[in-house]
Amino acid sequence: MYWSSAGPSEIRCHLCPHECLIREGQSGVCKVRVNQGGGLFSLVNGQWAAIHTDPVEKKPLYHFYPGRRVLSVGTRGCNLRCSFCQNHMLSQYDSTATGHETTMVPEELVRLALSVEENTGIAYTYNEPTIFYEFMLDTALKAHHAGLKNVAVTNGFINVEPLRELLPVMDAFNVDLKAFSDHFYRRMTGGRLAPVLETLKTIASSGVHMEITMLVIPTLNDSEEEFRELTDWISSALGPHIPLHLSRYFPAWKLDLPPTPVVTLDRFAAIASEKLQYVYIGNVGVSRYSSTFCPACGNEVIQRKGYQTEIIGLLPGGICKKCGYRLTGIF
Repeated sequence: MYWSSAGPSEIRCHLCPHECLIREGQSGVCKVRVNQGGGLFSLVNGQWAAIHTDPVEKKPLYHFYPGRRVLSVGTRGCNLRCSFCQNHMLSQYDSTATGHETTMVPEELVRLALSVEENTGIAYTYNEPTIFYEFMLDTALKAHHAGLKNVAVTNGFINVEPLRELLPVMDAFNVDLKAFSDHFYRRMTGGRLAPVLETLKTIASSGVHMEITMLVIPTLNDSEEEFRELTDWISSALGPHIPLHLSRYFPAWKLDLPPTPVVTLDRFAAIASEKLQYVYIGNVGVSRYSSTFCPACGNEVIQRKGYQTEIIGLLPGGICKKCGYRLTGIF
């Protein structure tokens, strides 16, 4: 899907903002979408490199069926090249490498999801789901028909047209906003900031549930001034109700900077809380930013210890037991 002929032996991919010009026998930036005989084909369609059942909080989604599980699947490949990638073994795909993929058509994946106890649906995650777009769309349609929910954990680097086609079958997104600097995106990821911001605005305006994650990396995207700009933009362009997860960086792939100081995450969380109603810190164990509190009265409504989640202060529909305020999310 989403390509056009660009000459006798070239095609143009229109799935993501790279708009790759792909010659016969070659692939785009993602390394998994290839020109074969003048058509665009996927090397990873239905080839699952990772299938696990996770707590939905691990995506991370804290306001989408908290305490439930979700069948999580991923292939190989990505349309970005983040030097700090925390999951590079899957995302930075080498087409010559041999893996241990499991072949599974959409109907089989849906049946597997239905067999998992207390499972809310399917999460397309681990690597960038944009690059297996067709399989995700097909599976999501069948999952919806079976009464399951669909979650995309994405870098947000996708063109608007395919995103809009995906939205009706998606129930939740977690979008990785890596920084609020185009220079950072170009230098550290090989992408651009503007398309990601457009993705965030498109999802927010659709009404589909969305949460945002930012991996805070020492010296690279931990400018307090830039972070204030980021939280101001989220509050004004998307809404103060959008949950923000600040994740602790650990050395990975090509980047060997020391882990993010916890004090930095605490400071950023305090700054974000000035504009946003729901702010969380991840990869640090239990902290005061692990649980969910009512924005109106401050009552603790969801208690989290690691991935142990207990709803302690909410009535059905996400209503605070203490003051009657309705929290953002699907509970």
